[in-house]
Amino acid sequence: MSATAASDVIEDMPATALDLTVVVPAYNEEQRLAPTLEAITAYLHDTEAEWELIVVDDGSTDGTRDVVTAASARDPRIQLVTSPRNRGKGHALRLGVAASYGRRVLVTDADLAAPIEELERLDKALADGQAAAIGSRATAGATIETHQHRLREFLGRAGNFLIRSVAVPGIRDTQCGFKLFDGDRAREAFAASRLNGWGIDVEVLQHFRRSGWSVAEVPVRWAHQPGSKVRPLDYGRVLAELTLLKIRSVRRADVLAVTLFLLMAVALYSGRWTDPGNRYLPDSLQDQNQWEWFFAVTADNVSHFRNPLFTTLQGFPDGVNLMANTVMLGLSVPFAPVTLLFGPAVSLTLVMTLGLAATAAAWYWLVVKRVVRHRVAAFFGAALAAFAPPMVSHANAHPNFMILFMVPLIIDRALRLCAGTRVVRDGVVLGLMAAYQIFLGEEPLLLAAMGLLLFTLGYAAVRRDVAKESWRPLLNGLAIAGAVCLPLVLFPLYWQFAGPQSYKSVLHGDNAGNSPLALLSFAERSLVAGNAETANALSLNPTEQNAFYGWPLAVFTFAVVIRLWDQALVKALAFTTLAAAFLSLGPKFRIPLTDVVLPGPWALLAHKPLFESVIEGRVAMICAPALGMLVAIAIERLVRVRGLGTQYVGLVAVAAALIPLVPAPLKAVDRVAVPDFIADGTWKAYVGEGESLVPVPVPDPGNAEALHWQTAADLGFSLPGGYFNGPYGKDRIGIYGAAPRYTSNLLRDVRYTGVPPVIGKNWRAQAKRDFAFWKAGALVLAPQPNDAVLRKAVDQLVGRPGKWVDGVWVWDLHAGN
Repeated sequence: MSATAASDVIEDMPATALDLTVVVPAYNEEQRLAPTLEAITAYLHDTEAEWELIVVDDGSTDGTRDVVTAASARDPRIQLVTSPRNRGKGHALRLGVAASYGRRVLVTDADLAAPIEELERLDKALADGQAAAIGSRATAGATIETHQHRLREFLGRAGNFLIRSVAVPGIRDTQCGFKLFDGDRAREAFAASRLNGWGIDVEVLQHFRRSGWSVAEVPVRWAHQPGSKVRPLDYGRVLAELTLLKIRSVRRADVLAVTLFLLMAVALYSGRWTDPGNRYLPDSLQDQNQWEWFFAVTADNVSHFRNPLFTTLQGFPDGVNLMANTVMLGLSVPFAPVTLLFGPAVSLTLVMTLGLAATAAAWYWLVVKRVVRHRVAAFFGAALAAFAPPMVSHANAHPNFMILFMVPLIIDRALRLCAGTRVVRDGVVLGLMAAYQIFLGEEPLLLAAMGLLLFTLGYAAVRRDVAKESWRPLLNGLAIAGAVCLPLVLFPLYWQFAGPQSYKSVLHGDNAGNSPLALLSFAERSLVAGNAETANALSLNPTEQNAFYGWPLAVFTFAVVIRLWDQALVKALAFTTLAAAFLSLGPKFRIPLTDVVLPGPWALLAHKPLFESVIEGRVAMICAPALGMLVAIAIERLVRVRGLGTQYVGLVAVAAALIPLVPAPLKAVDRVAVPDFIADGTWKAYVGEGESLVPVPVPDPGNAEALHWQTAADLGFSLPGGYFNGPYGKDRIGIYGAAPRYTSNLLRDVRYTGVPPVIGKNWRAQAKRDFAFWKAGALVLAPQPNDAVLRKAVDQLVGRPGKWVDGVWVWDLHAGN
């Protein structure tokens, strides 16, 4: 019987229904069915209820039908519904429930593992106002008189755990075959079902959940009966059915939204995707070289079973504390096979493209779940959250600041804690999520926590009733989350803050905050209104354009907040946006067009642990999702407003606010070729085991092309210097790059000034000590600005001229070379 036919049966039911219908699915149950029918009818005879008993024969090949026919001859209230062939328990239940007339519908297995007398427990729950009462073997008070085989019991528990995790959280036993439903709701739910197998129990419970119908899980007495039709592989089939059900339930609008996010991310990185290995994002400065090296060294450590938290390939011989440098182990480790097979350039491009799309999809999911239901409104809100100017700026160079797909999930889990329904479970999940986010990026997690705190303060101020009910489960859940997270990250964090080459903080200057003008101006990569000169004048560099939301969006948001001020969510989002923008101004800021400098609120945090290393301008990134949610709320309200004139004006305002923020594809240029000396492996004749190759000048954050040489050479040699965060001096203050040495400073100054130095005996002696410290096998000078002056300086430092070998000048430092 089809779902349509089942619906027709419901419509044709008489107005006077029975008190109870018992539905028993049966397949080849000739041996067990007669005692089951006798037990059920004997019990029902002793009640005052008007009842019917429907047995659904699911294409049996034995005498099952004859048993039912004989029982029906003795009591016409026993009915037989047949299926021409075996289709599964789900199909049988759908036929039986569709044929029912009861105000209550009990479905029970043919083995009657839960005795019919347990109906009293379920009936009491239904009488208390529940829409369904399901028998459970996993709740307190349940009695299992005869256990299944240990393997079957283990598979059942594992299957139930996966099922409730994926489909119906909170229900511990979905598969116990003893369930009582409100009749009308049961007929609706089973008629809407599609699964024919064992998964129908979960599908029907999902229908009840989506419809807002309460379900009580009632402990029952249960005993395993021999001859069960459930096989170990059936648990896998249930999961397969649920996966198919999940896929079918996905809305086309959601699939379209995620597809568009992916296309937008691909378009943003289109300049790199044409040839990932040979294309470079110039606005990343030296960060692309650094991040490709991060992915390469992580893959190398993983493939050789080395410590992924440390390496001496840069900063030789001291090395680099990789945990203290955001190498994103949460992605660089899983993507290690991709890195090893296709190279770090392809791996990084793939991670950044997919990561940005996943971030947008996660914000879309959160907005749909928590903010608005309208899919178009949610799409534009999520697009702003993920593709806002600050995100696009960091998309050049900082995957840890634009791959934020865990942040919406963490926010949702924190909001679940406020409900107080499953504090322990949600606390554990939140702890696991936070631990994983730490391996993606700690500073974004800190910013997310700041944003959540600001939102919490704003919402609590306007909804004190909600705050009063939520604070206790929230704090309890956070304590549980901390207890789960801390053991997982304790050693990596110890390594980060106390391990080799750890440091205390990274200094970014007196004020790395945003100018108030930056919040209202347009970013360099804005397709319509972008201006590189203005943007660079108001930011640290192209990778740190952390504001730039544009004045049209500011005006639009102000109008939305005024118009929808009655909504608590709008007030809280507005407070979050303003507070984050204000904090991002830094410890002090100048009022535009004046010489007046005022203290900023960041001064209270600037020297506190953790906050002292934050570039305060990045706090404005908190505004992106808050603004996105306000835009989503506004669009949903506009769609529902009556009057084409109002809708037209409103949508024009939305377009005026968002179109100037649409990003142009990131700039990409042809990459500087790796010298043949490196690419062809000639370097191997000059650098022995335990030695380093010293590029001239020594690589630093301003000139890190040597990191690309190193990845091209499969990390075959170590480098002094480099581009990373490491300690400097006795106080171990964090700096960018290795602790400078006299020779590295000299060569850097020559490269940038082109002024030939005066090199005497003292300089040569110092250079000799530095070469010995670096365990240098050879110095290598590639063609670059001021290379003639550099060559002359190195000739004097070494005491002999270099040789031109495969496109570079080489000074072999081995004795007797």
